[in-house]
Amino acid sequence: MSILSSGIADLLALFFPERCLVCGAPLARGERAICTLCRVTAPLTNYEIEAMNPVLEKLEGLVPVERASAMLFFQQGSGWQRLIHDFKYYDRWRAASEVGRWYGTRLKQSGLYEDIDVVVPLPLHPFKLLRRGYNQATYLAEGIARELGVEVLHRAVRRTRNTKSQARKPRREREANVAGAFAVRHAEQLRGRHILVVDDVLTTGSTLTALVEAIVAEVPDCRISVAVLAVPRGALGVKV
Repeated sequence: MSILSSGIADLLALFFPERCLVCGAPLARGERAICTLCRVTAPLTNYEIEAMNPVLEKLEGLVPVERASAMLFFQQGSGWQRLIHDFKYYDRWRAASEVGRWYGTRLKQSGLYEDIDVVVPLPLHPFKLLRRGYNQATYLAEGIARELGVEVLHRAVRRTRNTKSQARKPRREREANVAGAFAVRHAEQLRGRHILVVDDVLTTGSTLTALVEAIVAEVPDCRISVAVLAVPRGALGVKV
């Protein structure tokens, strides 16, 4: 970057600073998407360093998974809830990628995910992808994969039905809504590999369960772990 370009960038940053996507404070030099204070005070679960944790306990009773974690506790009405909502509906895909890198760093440092071979984001149906323009799980997955040093498989699995929103549905309706909603497209990309499935929020686990079931049915010799960005404490029976 030339001296002139650098000066213009500094001037723009002075009058139009980038702001933290959690608290809205101006970002200091070197900060990306989320300020240092918000990172330090984030509602981290630390589940990625626990071989046995409530997320794994919730999922392994439903499907065969080796590891599972969530990075954050989902807090209603918080800046973190707004950030995750913005990932999905307000084109904050760059922030999703940055948060994915943060999560990927934590997964790598834990040592429990060092044998992951590939990362698979939970897919959107093509119609929903066309309407939204992007899949936030894809950008989370790309950030995670970058730090783990592995490949993201974008087309290995697909969503076969354009299911209705899971929000506000009771568990049984969620399960029925996503039953048979996923299929494997390229089984050869998954055979014999340790797959990390990535999504943004875990509630009942119905959607993740449906995807894992579809993969295992087609590729029985693979291994599967799960990384979700956030989980409500109530979904795990964890006290506040």
